[in-house]
Amino acid sequence: MATAIKMPRQGQSVETCIIGEWYKKVGDQVKVGDILFSYETDKASFEEEAKEDGELLAIFFKEGDEVPVLTNVAVLGKSGETIDEIGQGSEGEATPFISEKTARLGRTSPNEENKDAVLIEKQEGKVKISPLAKVMAEKQGISYDKIKGSGPHGRIIAQDIKMAAESLSKMRPWPQERAKEEELTFPEATIDNSGCFSYDNLTTYNPVYGDDFEVRKLTNIRKHIARAMQQSLQNSAQLTHHMSADVRKIIALRKFYKKKMESGEISQNITINDLVCFAVIRALRKFPQVNIQLIGDSMRWFKKIHLGLAVDTERGLMVPVVKNADDLSIEGLSSQLSNVAAQCRKGSIDTELLKPEAASFTVSNLGNYGVEFFTPIINLPQIAILGVNTIIKRPAEMEDGTLGFLPFIGLSLTYDHRALDGGTATLFLKEIKYEIENLSIIMIYN
Repeated sequence: MATAIKMPRQGQSVETCIIGEWYKKVGDQVKVGDILFSYETDKASFEEEAKEDGELLAIFFKEGDEVPVLTNVAVLGKSGETIDEIGQGSEGEATPFISEKTARLGRTSPNEENKDAVLIEKQEGKVKISPLAKVMAEKQGISYDKIKGSGPHGRIIAQDIKMAAESLSKMRPWPQERAKEEELTFPEATIDNSGCFSYDNLTTYNPVYGDDFEVRKLTNIRKHIARAMQQSLQNSAQLTHHMSADVRKIIALRKFYKKKMESGEISQNITINDLVCFAVIRALRKFPQVNIQLIGDSMRWFKKIHLGLAVDTERGLMVPVVKNADDLSIEGLSSQLSNVAAQCRKGSIDTELLKPEAASFTVSNLGNYGVEFFTPIINLPQIAILGVNTIIKRPAEMEDGTLGFLPFIGLSLTYDHRALDGGTATLFLKEIKYEIENLSIIMIYN
């Protein structure tokens, strides 16, 4: 019996996913473990593997389609097997790509009625439209709030958008005549919000000049990042303090651990960032009023330190969390930080670890990029974030009173002034500076 392949659910809060790429096409033979397709939520990307052997009999959604979770996206079965008993996608609106073998057995794509879209006055209130139809409308620049839906309860479905695109793409008679008279051409154009083309669209064709740009839709994760950054700035009173810390001792510790790793005494490569994070955890223990979240009129005080780390990936910025970071040794902390960063870059991170509510404080390090100072944005509902900058040698007084050039690391603390006063924020930043400048083997293991 043919088996439906469903869009997986990644976390309780995820309602839809976007199909990234199909690695198999209809008619291909599939073995257990083969990657069928990739998909992404608003936080991460994933790949769906085949759970059994068989032939890919049908695919219900194309690359780029937004699909509700647990919806049938494809069918896997034996060659020539019928798929009549398996629903086609969401509410029957997705047209499957049927294999030739299946088609010869009488299973073909449903015939589409050739008619024009029904246009109405702009709808009042929330427009009922399926996720797939909404994506199609946005891609084609169609204002769907003026289209009468043919789906259940007047819902706009994919077929309505397709018909609207075909109807509205027809050039009105009078522009055709005017174009012919003035020897103008009508190139491909984007349908405007009214669904009509105007004379302004008629342009003389000049092959010398072409578009020097291309339009690309924001990825799902980029949309999420954009919303989160905008909401953070709009819904909090953010202020940033800058300070520098002498990192001679941390650099010495880094060399010490590097030798231990090379000699085989430890297996973890402990970095400057790991040591800075360790110092931050020590400072948070002394300033528990920074290790909180502000939710409405209430503050959530954490008894443990859940450290978030900003990670740059090909898909965008992700902030995974290391739970109970204050219980970890320097080797354990380094291992956990490198593990969650690697999982983010591979797209295999647990989405629960990416929720802003999962962390109590976040560190964002741009030192490797040579950034001297920057203003990090708080990951709400947290109330603070530390930006770590590059190391720069600056003139400073040595212990013997002489002047020399010492390595300093820039620290940028952004905090929510609604929850934290400037004096407390400054004292906390000074504590981080102190911990960095005085970190030693004795402090680490005590």
